[in-house]
Amino acid sequence: MYIQIDKKRLTVEIADSLIKRILGLMFRKIKGDGMLFTFSFQKPVCLHMFFVFYSIDIVCLDKDKKIVEIHRDVKPFTPFIYCPPCKYILELRPGLDISINSKVSFIK
Repeated sequence: MYIQIDKKRLTVEIADSLIKRILGLMFRKIKGDGMLFTFSFQKPVCLHMFFVFYSIDIVCLDKDKKIVEIHRDVKPFTPFIYCPPCKYILELRPGLDISINSKVSFIK
């Protein structure tokens, strides 16, 4: 799947099953630019970086696909990352020039 943030078009894998959401990027490399997690409703989410062996950026989106928070360059084995109420989370390669309040488009 493709997503667009501002003028950047990115390729992301969708965490579309329970197993994919549980495992996320643990024990493997990023495919494309990252991974998209979707939730059935907007809620606070806590993440961890156990068994993810590289840094990533974590981007929290609200129900309108607007970026509400960015955790930049999250290090491997970080035990706790809090995301405010969100409906989508992007785990991306670090260093992308994106900002809070940017709108994200999903392109299939």
